[in-house]
Amino acid sequence: MKPEKQSMDTMVSFLQTVDIFSTLSKDEIGSLVGVLAPVSKKKGEALFSQGDSGEELFIVKTGRVTSTIELPDGKERVVAEFGSGDFFGEMAIFENAPRSATCRAGEDSTLCRLHQNDFFSFIKSDPRIAIKIMYRMLHITTQRLQNTGGFLSEMIRWGNDARRRAITDELTGIYNRRYLDEALEEHYLGARARAGVFSLGMVDLDHFREINECYGHETGDRLILEVVEVFKKHLRPADIVARYGGDEFSVIFPDTPPAEAWKIAEAVRVEVEKLSLLEGLGGPMKRVTTSQGIASYPSDADSVKGLREKADQSLYRAKEEGRNRVVRAS
Repeated sequence: MKPEKQSMDTMVSFLQTVDIFSTLSKDEIGSLVGVLAPVSKKKGEALFSQGDSGEELFIVKTGRVTSTIELPDGKERVVAEFGSGDFFGEMAIFENAPRSATCRAGEDSTLCRLHQNDFFSFIKSDPRIAIKIMYRMLHITTQRLQNTGGFLSEMIRWGNDARRRAITDELTGIYNRRYLDEALEEHYLGARARAGVFSLGMVDLDHFREINECYGHETGDRLILEVVEVFKKHLRPADIVARYGGDEFSVIFPDTPPAEAWKIAEAVRVEVEKLSLLEGLGGPMKRVTTSQGIASYPSDADSVKGLREKADQSLYRAKEEGRNRVVRAS
């Protein structure tokens, strides 16, 4: 037997053991051989990494491949192992989506690689065979998702919790500076795309350092929590308040012109001034007040940087003009 013929028969015999080709005849499998490319990997060598772009499906011929994902704490967890006859990476064929996991050779391995373009060409040239393959592929992939459903649910909860911790302030539970920076950029891009408007507010508690020195940090923390409750009372569901620093807050007012943002900020200012926590503590300071600056896109600035600068300048003016006031950039 010629070497080419022997090699062809060996490949066909192997592919007959692969589940996604189990409904194909020997001749139908033979038509596939030409679109499968051989791949060899040494132990520990990666085929692809989590987040990589993907356009290829792999079938393990010999050896073993391990699939891992990176956890929120930076560690890796094994989610699947693939041996001879197993396939993986199929979502790259259909969705052209980033790889959801990292796949490495657990030992020296040989594989067959099917590229997205070759598979689509095969669909056009022989749709009947392609439909059989896709049916088996869908069935197996569905089983995998069912088997890993509990783990995926656990990971989603873990990921959500980690994300929540990463973007919220530990003391108050409202958003932190990291989230504000992301949200500000998103609202700017959205407003620019639809020729919309939004406003940014910057808020400082007046003389907060002196309050901490006079009454202690525990009282200062309680005061911050009360101020946050005032924000929650007066801000609308779509508004975003974030603790930017110790006594510094920022507020994004989506789809809000400067006059409307000023009215909301003024309501916050009035109610904060009425807080009575400091009364009866025996110190010289009886009330806490706020200085606030408001700037709007696009009337005051046409960039995120410019908007921040205008809001900060307005906050500075509020302090210079005597504190306990809301000042608009315009």
